[in-house]
Amino acid sequence: MKVLVIGGGAREHALCRSLSLDPDVTALYCAPGNAGIAEVAELHAVDALDGAAVAALATRLGAELVVVGPEAPLVAGVADAVRAAGIPCFGPSGEAAQLEGSKAFAKDVMAGAGVPTARSYVCATPEEIEEALDAFGAPYVVKDDGLAAGKGVVVTDDLDAARTHAGACDRVVIEEFLDGPEVSLFAITDGTTVVPLQPAQDFKRALDGDEGPNTGGMGAYSPLPWADPKLVEEVMETVLQPTVDEMRRRGTPFSGLLYAGLAITSRGVRVIEFNARFGDPETQVVLARLKTPLAGVLLASANGTLADLEPLRWSDEAAVTVVVASYNYPDTPRTGDPITGLDEVAAEDAPHAYVLHAGTRHEGGAVVSAGGRVLSVTAIGSGLTEARERAYAAVARIGLEGSQHRTDIAAKAAAEA
Repeated sequence: MKVLVIGGGAREHALCRSLSLDPDVTALYCAPGNAGIAEVAELHAVDALDGAAVAALATRLGAELVVVGPEAPLVAGVADAVRAAGIPCFGPSGEAAQLEGSKAFAKDVMAGAGVPTARSYVCATPEEIEEALDAFGAPYVVKDDGLAAGKGVVVTDDLDAARTHAGACDRVVIEEFLDGPEVSLFAITDGTTVVPLQPAQDFKRALDGDEGPNTGGMGAYSPLPWADPKLVEEVMETVLQPTVDEMRRRGTPFSGLLYAGLAITSRGVRVIEFNARFGDPETQVVLARLKTPLAGVLLASANGTLADLEPLRWSDEAAVTVVVASYNYPDTPRTGDPITGLDEVAAEDAPHAYVLHAGTRHEGGAVVSAGGRVLSVTAIGSGLTEARERAYAAVARIGLEGSQHRTDIAAKAAAEA
């Protein structure tokens, strides 16, 4: 099978790495890709938001499966354009991707499906904003209704900060605060059958101890030794299957990757948000543990044949990923800094630890930073403690001036395991 992956972050590098290890994949392409992805896939230039251009590239390459990584192309309808060209595509239609593209739409679907979530108000005027903030009180949870690359949510005790964020959005969802730890659970679906993956936990705040501003994610781990063994089963029954059934009932079937961001509250599991694609950095740890070859699973989703699939096989090992970010991330990050130590990690730490590239590019023979989150250093081990040690040993070999990373990824879970 010839596979084309759309995107250029660490999520796409994780996807390309898994696909490159799949014996059924005879050719692997990525557009636009990055410096790390270039080691496992042939790179091509494309405007990822231009459905016609992506479909034309897939046709020219003879791709038999297109995998759309990021949310913006999905919301822009790129998967529709690829399917219209007669090529199987992993990823929801533009209409179905509104589950991520609009928080208000997602709340409406959850209401129709009876999915447990936070009570919320959709606000478009200053008066509505004031009313909603007043109704819920602190801590305030304020979400931009549209796509915001993981940075559209403010959780704060500061009323002025909540008001300012709400005022900067065209339309905003204000909701009650959900207590308890957060879990990310991905499921692959063809619009009818739902196949859950293994749960993961990510770290959204920039600094140790969950301090600092929200980011796109500074690290993740899987499995979750503290979670209820029946968590996946419960979320399948109360969240994932009802949502997929409701989307189909509405005439907008959802196929691709349905990502449920969950809070395990004192009153039970609640959905914080849905995403319409693999999450970053959770994908890095989930795929590190998946033993079933990936291409066939994604193709079964695209072709509507997931029900015929054998159960997924998983490694018993634990996985940890640590994000190395640029100076000044998540504000305007500095780019163009050379990255050293990548060859040392490959020589000293493989196969237990490896580097997935996020914001990188080749420049004059060197690999340099090209974004906020630059690398996802990923490791596996017999448990979280060993996986952490291996990940941080690899991080220590990497040089990137002014870079930052959290030192406490999976620390609490490892200590309690």
